Amino acid sequence: MKVAVLIVAAGRGQRVGGDVPKQYLPVGGKIILRRSIEAFLNVPAVNLVQIVIHQNDHELYQQATAGLSILPPVTGGATRQQSVMRGLQALGIHEPELVLIHDAARPFVTPEQINHIISKAVDHGAAIPVLPLTDTIKRIDGDSIVTTVERRTLIRAQTPQAFRFKLIFMAHKRMTRHNDATGALTDDCAVAESCGIRVLTIAGDERNFKITTSEDITRAEEMIRQNLSDIRTGMGLDVHGFEPGKQVILGGVAIAHDKKLKGHSDADVALHALTDAMFGAIGDGDIGSHFPPDDDQWRGVNSAVFLKHAAKLLADKGGVIANIDLTIICEAPKIGPHREAICDNIAAVLGLETARISVKATTTERLGFTGRREGIAAQAIVTIRLPE
Repeated sequence: MKVAVLIVAAGRGQRVGGDVPKQYLPVGGKIILRRSIEAFLNVPAVNLVQIVIHQNDHELYQQATAGLSILPPVTGGATRQQSVMRGLQALGIHEPELVLIHDAARPFVTPEQINHIISKAVDHGAAIPVLPLTDTIKRIDGDSIVTTVERRTLIRAQTPQAFRFKLIFMAHKRMTRHNDATGALTDDCAVAESCGIRVLTIAGDERNFKITTSEDITRAEEMIRQNLSDIRTGMGLDVHGFEPGKQVILGGVAIAHDKKLKGHSDADVALHALTDAMFGAIGDGDIGSHFPPDDDQWRGVNSAVFLKHAAKLLADKGGVIANIDLTIICEAPKIGPHREAICDNIAAVLGLETARISVKATTTERLGFTGRREGIAAQAIVTIRLPE
């Protein structure tokens, strides 16, 4: 059976606060949307993954999904229902038999739950995970309680919600035509219900919560930390000499100087040291073993490529970066005016909050090759957290 996943990521997520939609915020060193996508890519039964995004988020989306094997994104509509319809239309040409529709802001769905939902939807045509209500429920009028609602027949719906593809596609088509009368429907089960489709409920998972507020971000960070108890540290050291030129590249930032650094790639001594520290922390060789200096494909390449590769290897192991401490050693150029830009660039490359990155500079009091202004050295220490 061909199984497709449709992840809805077109919302604005304004209750979290800030300028970036919540699905593009990092938790535990990884973007929320990427976590959600990878959850499904790790399930062999899933054949296709389609993302629906906001028209203004293409750059954020490309950064969040770099290197993932998924279909090109689809631009969403004004409501969730419209966005899902556009995603289903895009999936239609691939002729999936089953589709799982998921909120991008639920990054902690497990492979076990995904497989369970797929199995039940295959048997029953439609299935969704649900949770019981534990609080007493009141109906109000303004700020006054009108009555107490019987909670035994009430549940909380989660995603992914799984359906036979043709079944939910036709239901969405029908409800699109009737939308003016019914109003926008807030989940796909509601679309199915409106068309008389019976939906099976299965046990949900409290860990599969939807990130909606800043408090949810804090909860997500804490949940990740609790599951990552294997703490490791790696150290990297790199040196590059000067040659004639007009600028140096440090931490991905171009700094005007009367020389440049000599090297096979862009000679970014700071990112090289950081990359080696990452490889050291995960016990996977060094930068030369992954990117041989005699290989012409790396000539002049942006060293962010090396750092992203190391970060991907860490992510593949289920780990996150806890802290980065980078020291650049030179007499010139002055690093202080560029410290913030270097920190911001490293944070952008790694999808990491800047609070976890320290960039420092020092001299050797005019001693040694750096003191003689013959080159620049950099040292990096990286602390990571891995699952036991």
